[in-house]
Amino acid sequence: MKKLVFASVMALASICLVSAPTLRAQDSGTITIKDPAEFAAYTQATTQSDPKAKAAAIESFLQTYPQSVVKNDMLSLLVDAYQQAGDVANALSAAKRLLQVDPNNLKAIFLSVAIEKGQCQKAVDASGNQTDTQPCDDAAALAQKGLVAPKPASVADADWKAQTAAGYPVFDSAIAWDDSVSKKDFKAAIAQYKAELTLLPAQATTTPGIGLSDTLNLAEAYIKQETADAKPVRDALAAVAAATDPTAKAAAQKTLDDAKAVDANDYLQAIYFYARVLNFAPAGFKPQIEKKLDYWYNRYHGGMDGLDAVKTLSQATEFPPAGYTIAPAPTTEEKIHKILVSTPDLTTLALADKELVLTYGAKDDADKLWALMKDKDTPVPGIVIAATASQIKVAVTEDAKQAKTADFIVNLKTPLADKEIPAVGSEFKLLSEGGPELDGTYDTYTQIAATDTASQSAQLVLRDGFIQEKKKAAPVHKPTPAHRATH
Repeated sequence: MKKLVFASVMALASICLVSAPTLRAQDSGTITIKDPAEFAAYTQATTQSDPKAKAAAIESFLQTYPQSVVKNDMLSLLVDAYQQAGDVANALSAAKRLLQVDPNNLKAIFLSVAIEKGQCQKAVDASGNQTDTQPCDDAAALAQKGLVAPKPASVADADWKAQTAAGYPVFDSAIAWDDSVSKKDFKAAIAQYKAELTLLPAQATTTPGIGLSDTLNLAEAYIKQETADAKPVRDALAAVAAATDPTAKAAAQKTLDDAKAVDANDYLQAIYFYARVLNFAPAGFKPQIEKKLDYWYNRYHGGMDGLDAVKTLSQATEFPPAGYTIAPAPTTEEKIHKILVSTPDLTTLALADKELVLTYGAKDDADKLWALMKDKDTPVPGIVIAATASQIKVAVTEDAKQAKTADFIVNLKTPLADKEIPAVGSEFKLLSEGGPELDGTYDTYTQIAATDTASQSAQLVLRDGFIQEKKKAAPVHKPTPAHRATH
C-alpha cells in the first residue's frame, strides 16, 4: 500500500532557516580572521560553486583550523553544502556537529528532525509495524528542544517569526509521529497533530505536503484511539448490567453515556479528516483513502447515505465546524426491538434468534421473550462442549461453536450411564434430521457482559433434560408363500 508522504526528506529540509553571516577579514563589528592563511583558506572554501567541492573545502578548513572563530558559521555552510549536494547522511552529521557547538541552532535542529523522522518512517516491516523507534525518539526529543529554542540576538524579529513558522509545524509533526508509533499514546499524538495543523495555513492541507500528509495521520490516530476508548464502553456496559441498586445503576448509565460520547467522537473526527484528505490527495492515493473512509463511515453510520455531504463539508474547512455530526447506526438493542415489534408470534423465532434477543436485547425486550420461553420444552441442537452423567453443555449458536463455549446448559432429569455420556465434539440434531435429539425445559438465563477477550453472550439453563434417539423402523415381514399340494 502506498504511503501518503508527499515530500522527500531533503526537499523538506531544504528550507533555509538561518543564513550564515558574511565574514570579512578586517571589518569593524564583524568577526575577524587575523591569520592571513586561515582567511585565505576560508575564502577559498566559501567561494566554491560546486556543492561537493565546497563541502570538501570546508571539511579541510575545519580539520586545519578546529578552533577557528568562524567554526560555527563554517559548520552552518557545511550543512548547506551537503544539502545542495543531496548528501543526506553527511548533512545530518554536519547538523549534529553544529549542535555540539551551537545547541539552539534552529536550522540544525530542523534538519536533524526532518531527516531522523524520515529514517523513522522508513523503519517499518511489511505489515507496517515500526521496527526501529530510536530515530523517532531522537527526532521527537530534538523537536521538543526546537519548540523552546530562544531567538538569537542577531536575528531580527521578522526573520525569527518566519523561521519558527517554517520549523514549528515540522517539530509538532515529529513529536506526534513518535507519540503514535513509538509511545502508542494516540491521545497525545492527536493533540500534537492538531497543534501542527493550527499553525499551518489552511491551504497547506489542500496540496501535497506535510499538512495534507498529517491530516491523514490525524485521522489514523483517531481510529487507533477509538480502540482504546471502546474499552471504557465495554466496562460501563458490564457495570450497568451488574448494578441492582437504582442509584448505582443511574451512575453506571451516566458513565456509559459519557464513554459512548467519547468513542463516537473518535469516529466522527476520523471520518471528517479522511474525507478532507480524499478531497485533495493526488489521484494515485485516492483509492486507498476512499476505501478507509467508506469502511469507517459505514461502520459508524450503518450505511453510505450522507457521506457526500461530509465530503463537501470537509472540502470547505480544515477542521470540523460547530454542529458537525453524523447519525450513528441503530444499536443492536434498537435492531432487536424492531424485530420483536415486527414479529407477531415470538415463539416462532428460531432458537439462535431467541438467544440473540436474550444476549443483546434491552432488558424489557429480553424479559418479554423469556416470559414466553420459561417452562417451555425445546430441543437443543448443537455441539457438545462438556458432559457428565447429570449435565450436558452445548454450543448452539455459530459464535458459541467458533469460540468452543457452551451457551446452553442442560441438567438431565435422569443420570446417564457411563456409556451413554456423549463425547465432547459430538453433535445433537433434531429427530427430523436423524437425531440424536437433546431436549429440556427452559429454566433460567443469564446475560454475560463482554470482556477484553470475549463478546457479550447469554447462557441458558434447562432442566429435566433427556436424550431421545430416532426409533428404527420395524422390519417389514413378508407373508410366507403358501405351499401347494402336489398331485
